[in-house]
Amino acid sequence: MDQRIILATARIHVRPLRPDDAESLFAATSDPEVMRYWDWPAHETPATTAAMVAAQLEEVAAQTALYWAICAGPESPAIGTCDLSEIDLHHRRAEIGFMLARSHWGRGYAFEAAQAVVEYAFGTAGLHRLTARTHAGNDRSAKLLERLGFRLEGTLRGHVLRDGARRDCWLFGLLAE
Repeated sequence: MDQRIILATARIHVRPLRPDDAESLFAATSDPEVMRYWDWPAHETPATTAAMVAAQLEEVAAQTALYWAICAGPESPAIGTCDLSEIDLHHRRAEIGFMLARSHWGRGYAFEAAQAVVEYAFGTAGLHRLTARTHAGNDRSAKLLERLGFRLEGTLRGHVLRDGARRDCWLFGLLAE
């Protein structure tokens, strides 16, 4: 899969993640409400976000993931991310994820970005199955996934250890038509 692919919609620009995106993404990763349903708590320092972005770019280099920055325009800073991770080309499957800074919630940007990534995954990339995982109770993400056509496939009980407690996750799936 081409890690240089740019996915443009009518309102947003979804481009490959870069190391310098960490600075603008800190607005999202440091917000406890944005990170409420993530596997990790809110970042306390920009260095933590920079390390996260560096690790994601290592996954891209290893060809096990693709990470994109969601931007309001071609020259705009990153307001969120969308990704394909756990890429398995033999079985033609991957997991999709997304995150958006709270100041941009409610505008449909996450839906547009995820829709563009789904279209890329099933079209250009030739994948057959996508999964998505949300923490139980993350109704906003669940509704977004359902709008994209994903179906709830089950609950992964005690799947994540976060802040000393086990959390259940909902597993969603979508097959190429």
